[in-house]
Amino acid sequence: MLADSHCHLDRLDLTRVADGLAGVLAAAKAQGVTRLLSVATDLESGPALARLIEPYSQIARSVGVHPGEDRARPPTVAELVALGQESRVVAIGETGLDYHYGADSAARQQDWFRIHIAAARQLSKPLIVHSRTAREDTLRLLAEEGAAEVGGVLHCFTEDWAMAEQALELNFYVSFSGIVTFKNAKPIQDAARRMPVDRLLVETDSPYLAPIPHRGKPNQPAWVRHVAEFVAQLRGQSLEQIAAITTANYLRLFGLQAEAA
Repeated sequence: MLADSHCHLDRLDLTRVADGLAGVLAAAKAQGVTRLLSVATDLESGPALARLIEPYSQIARSVGVHPGEDRARPPTVAELVALGQESRVVAIGETGLDYHYGADSAARQQDWFRIHIAAARQLSKPLIVHSRTAREDTLRLLAEEGAAEVGGVLHCFTEDWAMAEQALELNFYVSFSGIVTFKNAKPIQDAARRMPVDRLLVETDSPYLAPIPHRGKPNQPAWVRHVAEFVAQLRGQSLEQIAAITTANYLRLFGLQAEAA
């Protein structure tokens, strides 16, 4: 059993899939992927996402505003707290900092990041953190705002072991996407190899960042199996071991129950 700890089901082009979301989930199940977390990127799409996943109990969701959504309506702590209590919401985010494209909006991003951390602490729910070209500020704000109280995950990890170690000290998990399978991802692979067994997650970030051998195609939750297989090889473990480890970590982090045998 595998868990895709970070995907964007409402961003998939379901018109190209037979049976729509049901078809996506069937393909995932065929690869052993039975749990999914569909992550929010803005507040406006939340109701539609809730309706989309409602028939499928294996899918959880989050609420939050991606740091790159510079035209999105600014969140408030009160609003995030209210939305965070809705059905199947298990985390706050995707939040964080992205200076790769948005360095000119760093002050705004930092303000929104602090808002998300405050909401997560009020709700006692974990954070889903995006960090790109913003290593120092990401770690600094997590520490300053007391994010260790609730923990969370650095998703789609693109840094090195030194940053991963600091995230672990802040009570965070680290999640690896298809990027870990890329040939030029040696520092990321090194971090995946060293990651403590109880803090390791895998994800697709679909429809983005498809792993090898599907690089360049629209990603899908079924392909988290490729990520898990690659991480297993890096660590000298079996796919079955990595599947069990990462699924247990997923359930524990997001306060979910294991499926009945």
